[in-house]
Formats: sequence, C-alpha cells, structure tokens
Amino acid sequence: MTRRLVQLLLGLSLYGAGCALTVRAGIGVDPWTVLAEGLSTRTGIGVGWMTNLIGVAVMLLWVPLRQRPGAGTIANILLVGTAMQAVVDLVPPVQDPLAQPAMCVAGIVLVAVASGLYIGANFGPGPRDGLMTGICARWGWPIYLARGTVEISVLALGWILGGTVGVGTVLFALLIGPLVHVALPLFDTRTPRRRISAVGTAASPNRA
Repeated sequence: MTRRLVQLLLGLSLYGAGCALTVRAGIGVDPWTVLAEGLSTRTGIGVGWMTNLIGVAVMLLWVPLRQRPGAGTIANILLVGTAMQAVVDLVPPVQDPLAQPAMCVAGIVLVAVASGLYIGANFGPGPRDGLMTGICARWGWPIYLARGTVEISVLALGWILGGTVGVGTVLFALLIGPLVHVALPLFDTRTPRRRISAVGTAASPNRA
C-alpha cells in the first residue's frame, strides 16, 4: 500500500510538471490544458489552479453518469494542477525556436511516465478519464468515440477562449498513446496473474 500511495502521489505531481513544461514551451498543449489556458486567459486565474477547478467541474459531471470517485480521483484534482502551477511559476517561457520543441517533447515524455506511475498505482481513474468511461458505460459509446468527442469539444472551446493550439498539440496526440503503452507495464502494481486477467478482459468483446 505504501509503495502504491507514493507512486500515485509522485505520478500525479510529475504529470502536472510535464504539462507545465508543455505550457512553457509555447507551441501547443494537450486539449484539457488548452481549455485551462483559455479559461486562465479570460479569468486571470493561474493555469494550474484552473486545471484543479476544471477537475472539480468534471467530477461533478460524474453524478448523472453514476460514477463514483476514488482516492486517485481526489488526489488527481488536488495535485496535478498544484504541481503544474508551481512549475509554471518557476520555469520561464521558452523563446528559442530550437528549445521550444525540445521542452515540449520533454514535457510529453514526463506526462507519459507520470501516467504509467499513477495509473499503475491502481487507485482509480482521474476525473477526465472517469468522464469518458462513464459516458461509455452509461450511453454505450465505444471508448474512441467518447474520448474523441470530449477532447475535440474541449480543444475547440479552449482554442476559442485563447488557449494555445499548435505543433505541440499534434505532438501530444501522436506521442502520448505509444509512450504510455510503454510506461504503464513498467509501473503496474498488480500481480502478474491479475495483469494477465486484465489483458484478457480488455481484449474480450463481451466485457461489461
């Protein structure tokens, strides 16, 4: 339990730090951070603090979807944006056109490793992932449709509000899936038997 808890807290903190590096790179961020940036621009609230507030709002959407938050959900809301704000405050914006993509990719890699850590700790989904799985369970949508619909909507709204969409956004979309696929098995705290069972369940077309 202690290892899992430390892994959860470390993963969530690093996730926020990775998102902050993409913000400071200035060439585009992931869809949810685009929304946080847009709202931050309009309200004057720091992008990290806005990320926490968005997490609370998204978790409230779980109610009609009949989802229940876990310890990982609450920790996600409290830590990701807080770590993000701390790093944004410490790291100045990057202006060098060569350093910008390097910092952006470094942030994406850090987010992927952090995702492996906090997901592998098995304390439950974050508010955004829970929203997507809740939509799938409640309405019967396939996961790709739920995720695509939510993230495209969030990206469009954030861009309209003034969030940064660019090359970094495309890099995030292309790299994050393969990188998390590599990172997650490295930090999965389940026993080998449970891992095999989970893989088999995920592959079954008849799973609940």
